[in-house]
Amino acid sequence: MEDDVSLRQLKVLSLLLEVGSLTRAAQILDVSQPTVSKILARLRAHFGDPLLVRVGAAMSPTPKALELTQPLRALLTASDTLRASTQSFDPKTSPREFTILLNEIGMIQFIPPLIRRLEAAGSGLSLRAIPLDPRPIGPRLEAGEADLALGFLPEAAQTLRRQHLYDDGYLSAVRGDHPRLKAVATAKGFWSERHVMMTTVNAGHAANRALGDILSARLKPEQVQVRLPSFMIGAHVAAVTDAVATLPARLALALAPGLGLSLFEPPFEIEPIQIDQFWHERVQHDEGHRWLRSLIFQMVGAPSRA
Repeated sequence: MEDDVSLRQLKVLSLLLEVGSLTRAAQILDVSQPTVSKILARLRAHFGDPLLVRVGAAMSPTPKALELTQPLRALLTASDTLRASTQSFDPKTSPREFTILLNEIGMIQFIPPLIRRLEAAGSGLSLRAIPLDPRPIGPRLEAGEADLALGFLPEAAQTLRRQHLYDDGYLSAVRGDHPRLKAVATAKGFWSERHVMMTTVNAGHAANRALGDILSARLKPEQVQVRLPSFMIGAHVAAVTDAVATLPARLALALAPGLGLSLFEPPFEIEPIQIDQFWHERVQHDEGHRWLRSLIFQMVGAPSRA
């Protein structure tokens, strides 16, 4: 029929309902904004409704669009499941690009070894890393902006699938030729030194709050040498000053040799950082996605979990 809409157009509608922005939808789909506008116009004509109307800087769904949301999601999930059941995935011949949401620590820890494994598995495989930001990851994964999100994300939607990878702790770091190298590793010496404090509160840095609370409760204001938005920068500051930087343990171990850092256990207890991988139900049965999840788990997953 002439007024039929395609599955691709319905996917665009679902994405628009999630992100509420023509510009953002175009960026996620990697198409021009006029292309998305044209599809929206076609959908409006088909349903006889505006579907999305501008309210300030955003676009809000109409009552008709809200009625369509759940049936649309069910239809697209069923479509993805059917497609995944008929498509095979061979990493040796696939030209697939995988996209992952993660913070800067994750990029240091996951991306280099993952690229090596992708290179070994198939010459056509590639990877795109997208930084986490304050936006919820649920809609981003549902909209197809990324295949996976990796990290400590306690506020992730409960509707997402997840797999625990490992628990990370903390290590404190000072430069290898610190003038009080032995003393700083004791509780008395640790709490008498000046420290680097981390201030980032964006997604993927939720663990900072607990660490910051512990340090703030014991340190005098004059003992905070610098406040920084990044553990990475904190490690570099510790490498060239007398300040102490307390870092996620795996990151500290990865950076210590290159920066000449001396590492030691901090004199306090703190809950471990639970690192998981998250994905949306729509890709649960996709062969390529399942292969990627398995590859990442084998690469960094906790040995105690099969």
